[in-house]
Amino acid sequence: MRIATAQYQSTMNQSLQNNQDRLSYIMRQLDSQKRILLPSDDPVDSVRLSRLAREESTVGQYRSNIGSLQLRLTKSEGYLSNMVTEMIAGRDQMVWALDGSNTPDDLKSMIAPLEALRDSLFFAANTIDEEGNHLFSGTATKTAPLLYDATQPAGSRYSYRGNTNAQNVVVGNGLTQPANENLAGLEKLLNQLDETISVMNTPGATPNDPAVRAILVANLTGFDETQALVSSKIADLGGRQNVIKTLDDNHANISLSNKIAIVDIGALDVGVAATELNGYSTALQATYKAYAKIGNLSLFNAI
Repeated sequence: MRIATAQYQSTMNQSLQNNQDRLSYIMRQLDSQKRILLPSDDPVDSVRLSRLAREESTVGQYRSNIGSLQLRLTKSEGYLSNMVTEMIAGRDQMVWALDGSNTPDDLKSMIAPLEALRDSLFFAANTIDEEGNHLFSGTATKTAPLLYDATQPAGSRYSYRGNTNAQNVVVGNGLTQPANENLAGLEKLLNQLDETISVMNTPGATPNDPAVRAILVANLTGFDETQALVSSKIADLGGRQNVIKTLDDNHANISLSNKIAIVDIGALDVGVAATELNGYSTALQATYKAYAKIGNLSLFNAI
């Protein structure tokens, strides 16, 4: 049977091209260590891999949210814990101030530490993070939670300007946790402290004066109430951190399962791929040799 030269060359070129394409594809598989490079390679497993990748991306976002939330909650808890420690010292100061043996000079000597405590609580409540957001303003993060108005009389110079709304962060499928806190109520203690300082600064003030004593007792009660308020917020922050820690551990387990499944489904069997690569490489070499050999043949060789 006769084969035209053009037909022969077309057939050989097509064979060479097919082998070369297959070699390139296997080499890409080996380079990426992936069995499926195109959806058409395995439509069913390709869909499964797509779903796993989407779920892994979602879980990764949850864990990222949890990481950021953990940092914020830890920072807030630290500031609030320091405030409680300062309040304990302030309460002790009030107990001492109520001692009837104190003279006016004794009360005056207590003014400086109480002023330092008042200012420290005020500045701690107005703390901002590295992005310039206030930690204790509720969702009004660009507004300082506490405002000081020097034009008002002692006892009413401090006011709360934030809100008590929650800024929820998604930490799981249908699960959120508040990322913020508020210090509504602290302004009452600051006003009481300010009034106490003003009264102590009055010439001749003693804890045996009923008017002075009433202010000191109210301030002592204010310390107890505010300390309980802030302590409850610390406990709540601790509870949130326990919840997100458990969620993060669960997400880590899910992520590990997803990664194992992705490897099991999409990983390349290197041994099989290497065998195929060798086979196609041998076939390609043989085709080149045959093409060169046949290309040198001529009908005149048979005469």
